[in-house]
Amino acid sequence: MLYAVPRCLHVIAEMGTADALGEEPRTAAELAASTGADAGALARALRLLSAYGIFEPVDGHRGFAHTAASRLLRTDDPHSMRSFVRMIGNSLNWKSFELLDHSIRTGKSATEQITAGGAWAYYAQHPEESRIFDEAMTGKAHGQIAGILAGYDFSPFKTIADIGGGRGHLLKAVLDATPDARGVLFDQPHVVKDATGTTSARLELQGGDFFKDALPVCDAYLIMQVIHDWNDQEALRILSAIRRSAPTHAKLLLIEGILPEGSNASWIDMADIFMLTLINGKERTRREFENLLTSGGFRLDKVIDIGLDTSIMEASAV
Repeated sequence: MLYAVPRCLHVIAEMGTADALGEEPRTAAELAASTGADAGALARALRLLSAYGIFEPVDGHRGFAHTAASRLLRTDDPHSMRSFVRMIGNSLNWKSFELLDHSIRTGKSATEQITAGGAWAYYAQHPEESRIFDEAMTGKAHGQIAGILAGYDFSPFKTIADIGGGRGHLLKAVLDATPDARGVLFDQPHVVKDATGTTSARLELQGGDFFKDALPVCDAYLIMQVIHDWNDQEALRILSAIRRSAPTHAKLLLIEGILPEGSNASWIDMADIFMLTLINGKERTRREFENLLTSGGFRLDKVIDIGLDTSIMEASAV
């Protein structure tokens, strides 16, 4: 029955309920009028969410106020996670989890049962959901970027490539913090086309396919939460492609969540099931990452915990 909570959260995020709630408490009827909802049904959903710290009940659940968690559902919050919640609960993800038994029985993505070509083809064919997905990844990354900049010194590098770097939010932040460096953003052509607003004299765009095309030659390579999108064979192909272009002095900075070795509950364990169900990817333990890096021509030098269940794995070319 607990699936009622995340489903309510998704619907509330879709409706923009947190945007309709300002600094003062509002009644469910007022929020319903602003969002096109039924007042009684909305009150019941908000009551459930408030039991988990998302919104605060006021006047015996007749009204509701913001909590720290519900503010993250506002579109204008600097750390907004509204698009992330909308993406997690979208039609593709919801239907895929209906077919979780297929993934567990076969080890293959459930999305391939829903749409030809899987998740990436689906987003290519649904521009509005693709836009929300991109916003979700950007919003999630903003909190991680703060930890990356605080946890790693980029000043030794003159050229930095971000492989599969999307619209360039990570690379731009790194270059802003490292004024003597230049950067190359590498991603699919249609992705980097949308990143033209981030270009500058120090940041250039290179469109391509990391399975087929030569990667830029740089001193350092960022690759943030890309490897977990792929199975071991495809992940090794990506790392090997980076190694073919990397000078012998280059560093690879692999930024990922790491599966814990113990039995304590972890967000990464949950993410691993999402990777299985949606895109045939996987989360990995430190040892699994080290084995992949070794096979790809790199040596794992150190692991830096940057918070939010995310680590920088620094590796040297060998």
